[in-house]
Amino acid sequence: MAVLTNHPIYKRISRIPPAYFIFIGLLVLLWIARPHMLNVNIMGIFIRQVVPLGILVLGQLLVIRVNSIDLSGAGVLLLINFYISSGMFAGASLSFFIALSLATGLTVGLLNGYLVGKRRVSAVIATLAVNIVLVGIVQFLASGKPPGDVPSTFNEIYNTKVWLVPAPVVFWIVLTALMSIFLSRFVFGRNVVSVGANPVAARFSGVPVERTVILSHTIAGLMTALASLVQTASIAVGSVRVGHDLPILAVAATILGGVVFGRGEGGVWGPFFGVLSFALLFVVMTTFGIGEPGKLVAQGVIILAAAIFYGVRTAGSQS
Repeated sequence: MAVLTNHPIYKRISRIPPAYFIFIGLLVLLWIARPHMLNVNIMGIFIRQVVPLGILVLGQLLVIRVNSIDLSGAGVLLLINFYISSGMFAGASLSFFIALSLATGLTVGLLNGYLVGKRRVSAVIATLAVNIVLVGIVQFLASGKPPGDVPSTFNEIYNTKVWLVPAPVVFWIVLTALMSIFLSRFVFGRNVVSVGANPVAARFSGVPVERTVILSHTIAGLMTALASLVQTASIAVGSVRVGHDLPILAVAATILGGVVFGRGEGGVWGPFFGVLSFALLFVVMTTFGIGEPGKLVAQGVIILAAAIFYGVRTAGSQS
């Protein structure tokens, strides 16, 4: 086994994020079994459904690269959904809701960053605690009842298309490209790599470790807010349960995309295809008539595969 893992071909293949293999495998399966499902309009509908997850992943991949994690996404999503659908701000404009949502995401992200980067609290404990507090606030305000409907403007924007491509998908691709440029062309991206690889060495080298972690969480909070706006527009109604599984799916898609804890490396497009793999999985399972329980099992298997991949990558880097 040791000989195999040290083989140059194995090492070269192991550097390729498993998201690409999963995506190609599902695409081939769909092409063989149900080629008519590869229609642009049909695929656009399914891919549009995972856009909130894809945007959330952009923040998750950033905090994971600095040896952190953000599990507060579900709470932020519920709170923003409640803002928009409860009638608390009846008659407010679209720009007001967007500004309020972005302010909420930035505030939560900054709080997470302060707790993790400045106070050195465990990222899992801090962000999970923040998530629980936010969920509790929403449930208290809602008194256990679902809020009302989302203003129609949100759903109208969600259903628009740029040529044949749904507007949310275009928005996600643009955000992903901007994140890729931001991490590859700016000093902050180099700081992320340094902090993720070795925070102690980075600190002695003059890298602002605390500031990098705080900024990473703040940007993640902003991405969560954007994901929450898209998710709220997609369901068009208020809910006290929506998006509870998105944070863990975001972690799974990120790791499947080749971003590994404690390495400081990993790109943006690997996790992008990790999210697309979830979209194709839903297409395949819907095509074969597999219900919600089967989809949950499949998601669990993919998350387990992500954990195994993480373990193999870590073991390989230490050998």
